[in-house]
Amino acid sequence: MNVKIERLNSQFEKEISMILQTEVKDSDIKFVTITGCEITSDLSFCKVYFTVLDDDKKERVIESLNKAASFIRGQLSQRVEIRHTPELKFIYDESIAYGNHIEKLIQKVHEKEETDFNN
Repeated sequence: MNVKIERLNSQFEKEISMILQTEVKDSDIKFVTITGCEITSDLSFCKVYFTVLDDDKKERVIESLNKAASFIRGQLSQRVEIRHTPELKFIYDESIAYGNHIEKLIQKVHEKEETDFNN
């Protein structure tokens, strides 16, 4: 991946986080954490990965984010020096949930080993 796109990914991640915290009025989106951005090489699309504190709200948050995408894109175009601001697509980042799942499995294995060892 080229340096320009890497820089834009990082800049988009920071700016979208700031926009969500300060500009967006939808309370469902206030507690979203942006975990990464992937801009295509032709700068036409940007996948924005996010997580939420409450997994039960995941679907509602995805819907709200995609509804707010054009507003967020407009804000980005004012903040980031780029000729054409890419379309935004918000995607729930499964990697953190997956990591927590693995962590719990490892914990269970260790607990079982301790009980087996103590008996």
